[in-house]
Amino acid sequence: MTEEHVQSFTVGDVEILRIVEWQSLFVPAPDLVPDCDPGVWQEHRAQLAPDHWDPASDRVVTALQTWVVRSAGRTVLVDTGVGRGRERPGFPHFHRREGDLPGRLAGAGVRPQDVDVVVNTHLHADHVGWNTLDADGEWVPAFPRARYLLPAADDAHFGPAGGYGGGVREDDRLVYEDSVAPVHRAGQAVLWDGEYRVDEHLTLEPAPGHTPGSSVLRVVSRGERAVFVGDLMHSPVQVLRPGCSSCFCLDPVGAAASRMCVLERASEQRELVIPAHFGGAGAVRVRRRSAGRFALSG
Repeated sequence: MTEEHVQSFTVGDVEILRIVEWQSLFVPAPDLVPDCDPGVWQEHRAQLAPDHWDPASDRVVTALQTWVVRSAGRTVLVDTGVGRGRERPGFPHFHRREGDLPGRLAGAGVRPQDVDVVVNTHLHADHVGWNTLDADGEWVPAFPRARYLLPAADDAHFGPAGGYGGGVREDDRLVYEDSVAPVHRAGQAVLWDGEYRVDEHLTLEPAPGHTPGSSVLRVVSRGERAVFVGDLMHSPVQVLRPGCSSCFCLDPVGAAASRMCVLERASEQRELVIPAHFGGAGAVRVRRRSAGRFALSG
């Protein structure tokens, strides 16, 4: 395991490992955050390039990563990436990928049977893929002892009762059938709503907009704080301009409202903000500049 694939830090008594499966140039910046003025990227070039944006190609740097959280004697995974060999015809970057998250977890000392809890911040393809693996042609939970914490609103929206996301994208049905339904069949799914206390340090809270059940995971230990924000932010440009939602948000206005609330609290309480896909260090601190405006802080 090379150092670039695993980073670690602590929040009080909670240990956090960052497991990077893939990091590369992704889509053009105007496509990812369509409402953001292109001048913002240039204005903040010194902070955005090269870790988060490549000015030459105008493409965003994106990481595919899973976070291992060791808290209160248990091992928790936050989001599980794309998976291996998945049919994702609507997403060329994810279609039939051959990643190796289990191998990278093993390199960090985490075996499948060691995982107690899996948190899916929402049920998009790149957050649930390694929930399961192929066992002789059948999808089964990849972590046999784990409880999988799934936002109830997303399960309803993306599941068969909600018409697999309303039938807007065929991939939503495929994702649910190979990465979520098997967890239900195994009796390992826990649907939560409102707020969910994982342990004495970890709490899940709703942050809807990106998806109906999009959520954040808060960490509080010995006076230190962090918040895993999933896809509330795909790029630090959304810290600088929190009103700008990504092209993947089902409810852009709701996502912007949730993002503003999270950033306000993070700036007030000095929470480390940990998004799902940031390159560079993978996490940022923010400070409030004025009403509705924030800056990246050291």
